[in-house]
Amino acid sequence: MTGLLPEGFHDRLPPAADAASRLEGRVLGVARGYGYEQVDPPLAEFADALGARLKAGGLRDAVRFVDPVSQRTLAIRPDITAQVGRIAATRMGHHPRPVRLSYAGQVIKLSASELDPLRSARQIGCELIGLDTVAAATEIVQVAIEALRAAGVKGISLDFTLPDLLDTLAADTPDLEQLRERLDAKDAGGVAAIDSRYLPLIEAAGPFDAAMARLRATDSGKLGSRLDGLARIAAAIEGQAALTLDPTERHGFEYQSWLGFSLFAKGVRGEIGRGGSYTIIHGDGREEAAVGFSLFTDPILGAGLGDGERRRLFLPFGTPPGLGAKLRAEGWVTVAALEGGDTPEAQLCSHVLRDGAPQPV
Repeated sequence: MTGLLPEGFHDRLPPAADAASRLEGRVLGVARGYGYEQVDPPLAEFADALGARLKAGGLRDAVRFVDPVSQRTLAIRPDITAQVGRIAATRMGHHPRPVRLSYAGQVIKLSASELDPLRSARQIGCELIGLDTVAAATEIVQVAIEALRAAGVKGISLDFTLPDLLDTLAADTPDLEQLRERLDAKDAGGVAAIDSRYLPLIEAAGPFDAAMARLRATDSGKLGSRLDGLARIAAAIEGQAALTLDPTERHGFEYQSWLGFSLFAKGVRGEIGRGGSYTIIHGDGREEAAVGFSLFTDPILGAGLGDGERRRLFLPFGTPPGLGAKLRAEGWVTVAALEGGDTPEAQLCSHVLRDGAPQPV
C-alpha cells in the first residue's frame, strides 16, 4: 500500500481542505443573498442524455462505464452546468422564470491538459435560467465578483469575449472555421490569407475601453446592440475588477452565445472562473436562454485563501466541558487534550487556554 493516486487526482489535506470548504461557504453565501438556491445533482448520469446537454463538448471529457443495474452506459460529469440545465428544464420546468440556482461539487475529466494537469476538481457556480439579457448578465457578473471578494481573492480581473462574433459578421465566409481558429490564435498572416477585412478584430483586444473603441470603429452596424450591452455591463462593475476585451477568444466558450467572460486573480496562473450566456434544451427540442458562471476551487486556493491563519485553541487536560462550549460559541476552534502529556505544539495549536483565557502559544 503506497498511497499513490491515479495521475491527475489528489488528496486535499488540512488546512487546504478547510479553506476549500470555507471558500464554498462564502461563494454560496453571496449567491444565496442574491436569491440563488442550491441544487445538488448526482456525480453520474446516463451518458446519452448528459452528452446531449454538454453540446459542443459532448462526452469527449467524460469518464464512462456500464451501469450493472440498468446495463446502460453512464458518464461521470466533467461539468455541472449541463446538469443544472437538466434540472431547470425538467424537475423545475414549471418554476416561474427566471430561476436562480447555485451548486458546488466534484467533476472528473477523462484526461488532463498540459496547462491544467488535474482530472478531479471542484466546481462552484450560479446559473440564471430563463433570461440572457443585459440585466441578467450584469447580475451574474456582479455575483461572481462579489463571491470572489468574499472568499478573500484580491486583484480580480475580468476578460470579456463575444463568442458568436464571427457567426454574426462572417456567416457566409467559406473558410469560417479556419478563420475562427486563426483569429483565436491571433495569426494575422493567416487571417489576411483568408480575408483581410477581419484583421482589425485581432487589434481590438486589450484594456476594455481602448479595445471597445477599436471594435466600434470596425463595426458596420451588425454589432451595435451587442457592444452597447457589453458596455452597460462593464459600466455596472466599473472599479470592482480590471476589465479587458478579447472579442474573438473561443477557447472554453464553444457553447456560449452572445457573451462570455473569464475571471483571473493577481499572481495566479490561468483562469479561476468562466461564464457567459448560453441555451438549455427542453425535452421537446425547445431552447431556453440562460447565463451563469463557474469558479474553479484549486486555482482560487492558489490566490491565497488557503494561507489564512490557523487559529486553534488548546484546552489542557481536565478543562471543564462547559468552558470549551463557551469558547466555541465565541468562535474559537478548540482542541481538547485527551491525556495529561498532550501539548499545544503536538496539536498544531496557535493558542492555549491559560488562567481561563486564550493566550498565544
